[in-house]
Amino acid sequence: MLSLRNICAGYAGFQALFDLSLEVNAGETVAVIGPNGAGKTTLLRVISRLIEPSAGDMIMQGKALNQVPAHEVIGTGIAHVPENRRLFPRLTVEENLRMGAFTPSARAKFADRLEFVFRLFPRMRERRKQLAGTLSGGEQQMCAIGRALMSDPKLLLLDEPSAGLAPVMTQSIFEVVRKMSAEGYTVLIVEQNIRQVLRIAQRGYLLETGRIKASGTSAQLLENEEVKKAYLGI
Repeated sequence: MLSLRNICAGYAGFQALFDLSLEVNAGETVAVIGPNGAGKTTLLRVISRLIEPSAGDMIMQGKALNQVPAHEVIGTGIAHVPENRRLFPRLTVEENLRMGAFTPSARAKFADRLEFVFRLFPRMRERRKQLAGTLSGGEQQMCAIGRALMSDPKLLLLDEPSAGLAPVMTQSIFEVVRKMSAEGYTVLIVEQNIRQVLRIAQRGYLLETGRIKASGTSAQLLENEEVKKAYLGI
């Protein structure tokens, strides 16, 4: 579904990604793991066209993504849940969800998509008239994921969905991602919670200082000596 080849990118004179290549196939959940500052968020922002790559090619379902303007990326089937959620705090939960369904095709399916999100996140149904800025951190993450799902995306990008959440809420968010994977959604998830994310992802890439250091199935990465020593404390 998504193919990146030899991507280089950065910002303000700083290069964050070096000759990065990866694949995301339809229907799979792929994790990008690594430490702070590795370039994980930059990677998702490049795919969303919020950062212009200085080299390399991006292909989404056989079509070049490099020249697609940022505001048209949603039309290619890519939805991005950014780091720190980025909700509209003075809008209600339902109004935030409506913002995720602004494309013509999504507007036509608004009622069905809203019901889907409410089934996935029953708490959002309870909070539908509540201002997003008054939600707990975990509820805000649910709302942010729900907003992205309103467009019925072909590929969902998740940037550190467990960041800043209590352990019980982290478990809930990962369980939702697992359910989406089981239903056939294609997900590219950036995450520092390595044990948790590799339990729900089929494959993964280890990103360090802007370069892919290892890749393989989740089981292979969990047994990788470098991963075990540096990130799992084994």
